Amino acid sequence: MTEPPPPQSTEPPLPPPPSTPSTTVIHPRREPFEHGLLPIPKLIFSDPTQTLISFKHKLIELSSNNRVDSVAVSESLQISVEQAKLVVDTIASILPYESESDDTVDVHDLVLFLYIQSYKRLLPRTHKDSAAVADVWPSTSAFDGYLSALSPLQLVRSNSKRFTPSQADEESHQLSYLQKHMANIVSLLAEPVEGESEESLVLTMDRFEHLGLLIQYGDKGSEGSSLSQSSPFFANSDPDMPAVPVPASQVHDWLLENIASALEYIAERTSSKENGPVSASDQDVAMTDASTVSVKVSTSARGASFIEGISKSSYAKHASDIKGSSVKVLNCHESAIYILAPLRYATIYGCSDATIFIGAVGKVAPFNTFYSQLEEHMNEVGVLPTVNRWDEPIALGIVDPHDSLSHPAGVSDVQTESATRVDPDQFTNFVIPNWLGGESTGSTKDNPFTLPEAYMASQQRNEKNLGEIRQLLREAPLEESRKRELSSALHVYFKDWLYASGNIRQLYYLQGD
Repeated sequence: MTEPPPPQSTEPPLPPPPSTPSTTVIHPRREPFEHGLLPIPKLIFSDPTQTLISFKHKLIELSSNNRVDSVAVSESLQISVEQAKLVVDTIASILPYESESDDTVDVHDLVLFLYIQSYKRLLPRTHKDSAAVADVWPSTSAFDGYLSALSPLQLVRSNSKRFTPSQADEESHQLSYLQKHMANIVSLLAEPVEGESEESLVLTMDRFEHLGLLIQYGDKGSEGSSLSQSSPFFANSDPDMPAVPVPASQVHDWLLENIASALEYIAERTSSKENGPVSASDQDVAMTDASTVSVKVSTSARGASFIEGISKSSYAKHASDIKGSSVKVLNCHESAIYILAPLRYATIYGCSDATIFIGAVGKVAPFNTFYSQLEEHMNEVGVLPTVNRWDEPIALGIVDPHDSLSHPAGVSDVQTESATRVDPDQFTNFVIPNWLGGESTGSTKDNPFTLPEAYMASQQRNEKNLGEIRQLLREAPLEESRKRELSSALHVYFKDWLYASGNIRQLYYLQGD
């Protein structure tokens, strides 16, 4: 598809905006690109710009204060109401500010969200055995199939820059996408000057602010101030007076200039890392090629922590260890990982045979467990124990259209197998080891989520049976020698279970800590 020329304006040119200071670099916001892409084919258009401009005008006519609900989204996009609600909820979760309403979405945020559904994620170089699919979570990507074919040690050794994109690689990829599509993105937000031709496009300060869904300035982004206050166009606007609209072409040129500077900055940093010594805090440090467990744990300056390459080990992070509001757990195998912290986002990718417990996340289902600070952490990220819809999953496409791999024809029409409830008789408590309680004691004494009746009854029945067995053992009319034999037999069976389940590893790791 041929890209349209940048939006043109017949307005008298404004003075050229000042260059961005070298200490402030434009960044793509990770949230929409990492958490805002939905595998719903009807959200991707062959001609997104013209389709979405028409779609925007139609919705604005139907909207109240430029906001629409999921029913309007469903009817306009011809998707189910359930999928439309997912779209609205997803946009609310990735906005740089708190949404005005849980039930509606701003039309301009919606069209930007729909436009970036064309984004293709940066994936590692594929392998000749990439079609294999095994027990790696999530398992819908051919990349995951390749990872699952490796042993943990092989995976650690192959997990280098040759196969796994660094955070700098991903940011460059996102910036390059924005660079290529910025003319279209700006045109989705621009509006013609009243009384002039359609080619005379301008951006008001309000429309400009919507770009904050996709870009931010500095490492902390627009958390402290709005995007418009970081730009030369509206930085000195009088809050009591409406700001003068800016020609869309000038906004476009200024954004391209800053994106080019950011790409150059990333290239220089990457080059200096490859040619210089690697520091302990370097988020792109390559993992060592050794037979010992090689772990990459790092924190991005822009608020994401990464836990990568843990194999056959137990690992824990507390709230004080996590910098920022998101965590990525990547390529971890045969391990138990505990993250007892409040988070907005969590990504788990390329993991197998691993138990990963994350304390409180704004969009992740809870374990049947608790720790002393759980309710405090839930409050921080807005998780309500009274709202329990974890058993109502939405099955989407089995193939993610946002990855960069090709897929067999027709496979996109297949849906994933929907999750099912665990049988109440198989439902158990998940126990967090006491050795993780090193931080200050909180007020949570039990699971704050109320169990469904069938599961509560099963849990109470199991606890009652365990109590009765313990009492029978204590009161059994056995001689001391026979009691010792019984105790020894129980220990043997318990040890067999530890080995069979793999939980024996955790005991070994605890001894080494």
